[in-house]
Amino acid sequence: MSVAPSARGGCGAAKAARRHQAGRVGGGRRRAAVVLLLLALAYAAGLLMFVLGGGGSVDGDGHAGVTVASLRRRRAPAPSPPPPGSVYRSHIVFKRLWPDIRDDAASASTATSASVSTSSPWRRSMLMTSRYPNSGELWMPCVKRRLIPSDLPTSNGYLIVEANGGLNQQRLSICDAVAVASLLNATLVIPIFHLNNVWRDPSKFSDIFDEDRFIGTLRQHVRVVKELPKDVLLRFNHNISSIPNMRTKAYSSPDHYVQKVLPKLMELGVVRIAPFSNRLAQSVPSNIQALRCLVNYEALRFAEPIRVLADDMVVRMMKKSSLAGGKYVSVHLRFEEDMVAFSCCTYDGGRKEKIEMENARERSWRGKFHRPGRVINPEANRRDGKCPLTPLEVGMMLRGMGFDNTTFLYVASGKIYNAAKYMAPLRQMFPLLQTKDTLALSEELAKFEGYSSRLAALDYTVCVQSEVFVTTQGGNFPHFLMGHRRYLLGGNAKTIKPDKRKLVLSFDDPNIRWSRFKHHMLEILHHSDIRGIAFRKPNDSIYTFPMPDCMCQQDGI
Repeated sequence: MSVAPSARGGCGAAKAARRHQAGRVGGGRRRAAVVLLLLALAYAAGLLMFVLGGGGSVDGDGHAGVTVASLRRRRAPAPSPPPPGSVYRSHIVFKRLWPDIRDDAASASTATSASVSTSSPWRRSMLMTSRYPNSGELWMPCVKRRLIPSDLPTSNGYLIVEANGGLNQQRLSICDAVAVASLLNATLVIPIFHLNNVWRDPSKFSDIFDEDRFIGTLRQHVRVVKELPKDVLLRFNHNISSIPNMRTKAYSSPDHYVQKVLPKLMELGVVRIAPFSNRLAQSVPSNIQALRCLVNYEALRFAEPIRVLADDMVVRMMKKSSLAGGKYVSVHLRFEEDMVAFSCCTYDGGRKEKIEMENARERSWRGKFHRPGRVINPEANRRDGKCPLTPLEVGMMLRGMGFDNTTFLYVASGKIYNAAKYMAPLRQMFPLLQTKDTLALSEELAKFEGYSSRLAALDYTVCVQSEVFVTTQGGNFPHFLMGHRRYLLGGNAKTIKPDKRKLVLSFDDPNIRWSRFKHHMLEILHHSDIRGIAFRKPNDSIYTFPMPDCMCQQDGI
């Protein structure tokens, strides 16, 4: 049986209609799925941004949005806290510990008064045990026994040097100049002092040192004249700068001078070395080393105006400390503006301090700290113990070491940076504190004002005679002073040289207890004492370590 054509056509149309309807439904579902997928992605992106950034930015019209810069800021990890000892927090620690520091001194004084017949708390003072334990060897100066006087051979010519720096940098240059003159068999012209941008002191040799004593002490070892003879100067048109300058590297060996400088000296009859700072090696033949000792410890004596006032200041300091048997502590405090600026350390002065230090660096060193490749890291400097101690930190350290508020303290320094702020807590802890400005009358100091090396010579003399010397920063002043005190006191002069890398850790803990702080300070003191009696090693300086080159055991050389 066959089907009618009309019936077949109707069935095909119905199928086509159904396929068309299904296509429309399927397309709608696909579009819906795409929309849902896009919405899910948008939600996920928004959620991710919220988690990472904690919110979006808002533009000027109040519309929320996200910028590339804000995304970068949000993605950057939070900075980790600096390592201990990196930040100056000493003022915070002091504020917290001051009641304990004050009460500790009061209780110590009461206990002392109750336990001894005298009311003086000096019975328990640190000064009563200030010397190091006897090593069993008594060392005495003997440099004159090691140098044998003799008739000097005919001079090979004249040696001119230019000494630069402060008082003790000049002192070092003078000692080395005499040693080099001996190596060359030259006649030394009294050294010229170069005017330094930092020290700004126009003093001449004779303004600071006793010229006649210097020449007289050396007369059997090296010829010294006050000025270059006129006939020699005439050959160079009366201009010392026209004399050939034999530029020499730092710490040059004796052989260098004999091989490089001596031929020129013999050719011209005169040579000049400028600058002349640290221009001779530490290790030299024993006779040259002994000559250095003779210059530093015997030939160099301060000029009479300095010597008279300095000796008076020592007498006055001893009278003021009569309750302690004339014993006092001296502190070399390096917190002048130039020292703080040069250290590139940061304290608690904020923006004002930052601007002042930047100006000071530019004034004295003119762009040195902005040279390409120069990296300044105040936090690392502090951790490494390179930052000058503030007066507050010195006071806390000494109180923690056992020096109470009845200690007579002499502070040697230049003009302290922001003195009104930084000196106040030190005076609070040590009310018997003295300086050259309190020991000397204003009219006595007037003739030394503007001459930093002459003022430093006054400080040097008072510090040499102290029972204990405290150094707070490196430099030539403490190094020469430590050596001079060892030379005068049989090698047994107490110096406190704290390990500042350990010190800053205690100053960085605002929650530290006074008992714990004292424990740390006593450990630092003990470590300093261990290094107290020392002999010179091959690369050490005889100006800091005079034993054994400048001193002998009592029973012989």
